[in-house]
Amino acid sequence: MKRFMLTTLFLFGCTVQLLFAQKIPSSGKILKVLKQTNAYFMNKWPDAGKTIITNKERPSNIWTRAIYYEGLMKLYTIRPEKEYYDYAVQWGEKHQWGLAGGIQTRNADNQACGQTYIDLYNIDPKPERIKDIKASIDLMMASGKVSDWTWIDAIQMGMPVFARLAHLYKDDAYYEYMYKMYMHSKNIEGGGLYNSKDSLWWRDKDFVPPYKEPNGEDCYWSRGNGWVVAALVRVLEIMPENAPHREEYLKTYHEMIKALVPLQRTDGFWNVSLHDATHFGGKETSGTALFVYGMAWGINQGILDKALYTPVIAKAWAGMTKEAVRKDGSLGYLQGTGKEPKDGQPVGYTSTPDFEDYGLGCFLLAGTEVYKLQK
Repeated sequence: MKRFMLTTLFLFGCTVQLLFAQKIPSSGKILKVLKQTNAYFMNKWPDAGKTIITNKERPSNIWTRAIYYEGLMKLYTIRPEKEYYDYAVQWGEKHQWGLAGGIQTRNADNQACGQTYIDLYNIDPKPERIKDIKASIDLMMASGKVSDWTWIDAIQMGMPVFARLAHLYKDDAYYEYMYKMYMHSKNIEGGGLYNSKDSLWWRDKDFVPPYKEPNGEDCYWSRGNGWVVAALVRVLEIMPENAPHREEYLKTYHEMIKALVPLQRTDGFWNVSLHDATHFGGKETSGTALFVYGMAWGINQGILDKALYTPVIAKAWAGMTKEAVRKDGSLGYLQGTGKEPKDGQPVGYTSTPDFEDYGLGCFLLAGTEVYKLQK
């Protein structure tokens, strides 16, 4: 009888722990940490046009800052503070709503800022806000060339721009060209960067087999796959149900999300190398945040099983907020820029990446969707 009682208590305790681990925090707690982390950055960079200096000086409308503003604009949708809007507008105005490389650029990293420019235009339709980004994309389309996205990060940087223009102008030509560029990356570039067998992407042609990780597995970079998840979400969330090729994106989205679940670490994070936990293994915030963003969005849209994915999200969100968010609002365990597990190392609680902005952007994207789970 005593053994039975002890076993019952043990099982009850495990059940309580499981239920606790699966709980999403209150919306108030989620919003608090989003405001805290964003305040850290805005206070550190009061001048939105100030150049970024790392190993060299760069303008602040490059992709790293563009990702931050994507996150800020998402935060604005759930917390429409005037200071958030003004900070984003200041960024656009300081750069005269232009792109690094000018309108002739074909580099998706330079076009990523256009996502926020278009979002701000949708709030206040001033023509100068979208003049250059539209001109740049129109020039790409006029060229007929579709092979520019040779690395999977570019899918996130460029693809949502096309979708936003298609939505704004009610012009399916943007959707069609976007599809051609996406499918070139997926099926043609380097023999195809998407491995349908594992439902994950190689970062670029340099990582397509025979390249292997130290453990003999394929190299699937966490943040790179996170970029694709984010791109698919940011496209699907504005595409009409009858938009061309929507089902293609939705199919790949579901395949990727399903493949990511068993790869999650016990602490809630994902490793930088998704199939080799020993290759610079450890907590990593940016990839984790992007996966949370994709999964939470899916639940909020009613296209993912809430019972199946909520525990995954809750564990990841708890890991990030308890272990990665520092007291001053900055983020730890954030891999610096690069393209593979060895880049931007070491990654730890106290390490500072070469750029802090894109990691916060990923975190804000994730947090806004987790917040909506409670709403």
